[in-house]
Amino acid sequence: MEKIVGKEVTIHFDGSRCIHSRNCVLSRPDVFVPNVKGEWIHPDAAPADVVMHLGYNCPSGAIRVTRNSDNADTDTPPIVNTVRVRENGPLAIEGELDIAGATGSVRATLCRCGQSKNKPYCDGSHHAAGFEASGEPSVQEFQTLESRDGVVKVKPLPNGPLNIEGNLEVVSGTGATTNKVTKTFLCRCGHSKNKPYCDGSHAKVGFEAP
Repeated sequence: MEKIVGKEVTIHFDGSRCIHSRNCVLSRPDVFVPNVKGEWIHPDAAPADVVMHLGYNCPSGAIRVTRNSDNADTDTPPIVNTVRVRENGPLAIEGELDIAGATGSVRATLCRCGQSKNKPYCDGSHHAAGFEASGEPSVQEFQTLESRDGVVKVKPLPNGPLNIEGNLEVVSGTGATTNKVTKTFLCRCGHSKNKPYCDGSHAKVGFEAP
């Protein structure tokens, strides 16, 4: 974990969670300077509000920004818990997360290709694996949730799917809500015929993961 303290904000960067979506580099290459030796994160290179926005936009939770004056934190749980299905990519989940007992984060990208070396998190392996899966799952029949926020528990089942419990809206890559659940099982072996949901294919293909 890197911690870079600026005059107005502090940037916390966890490289183990980064999926190289490049939102930060493309948005503010003066704050996150790519391909340089030595210091590459510069919190004073942009206004504090802009740097805070970079933290909010990081899908993996690798970047967290806190304001020095009032401790405002980009790791604030959202009003609506969501899991966004990325085209040919991971599951980007946002909420008050409890992932395999680890709490404190509000954003994460979870592997759904089965190839990550950092399960349950995505490490970008879907690119090398040539993983193909729609980011536009079919719309399910659902009911309005009594509450849209709260704790979301993500429990990776041994050699199986992600068991998710909590108020959660399943959102397509283009922003359409396709389902609303309080409990579901999401595929992480990459072989389900009903992605992003598990259909038991992990057992047939011999998927192994803690």
